[in-house]
Amino acid sequence: MNISIQIVLTAIITLIVVQTIKLTTDGIKGNYNLKSIMSVYGGMPSSHTATVISLTTLVGYYAGVESVSFGISIIFSAIVIIDAMMFRGYVDHNSLALKKLVDKLPESEKKNMHPIVTKLKNT
Repeated sequence: MNISIQIVLTAIITLIVVQTIKLTTDGIKGNYNLKSIMSVYGGMPSSHTATVISLTTLVGYYAGVESVSFGISIIFSAIVIIDAMMFRGYVDHNSLALKKLVDKLPESEKKNMHPIVTKLKNT
């Protein structure tokens, strides 16, 4: 099999495995939702991080750690990981602010909120 295809398939398999782990851990927590497995952002393990690290690892393995491809892959991975961490922080911050606003609403208004808003954590 072509090395490029192996790298891409490994990244796709990594993404599927990580999303399956998320689904399993969410099920244990009582948040099982198969419909949103590929569309909900956040949670651990990070599928973004796992995917780019699997790509970087295979590029380093096949092309060598001194190759230009590996250097580019490292930079790409760092950007994705940092961006994912920062975005999660912003999402957490905004969810806390939204939860405070929702808590001030009368109960009749809270019933009209999207279910995801009513499940926000107070942390």
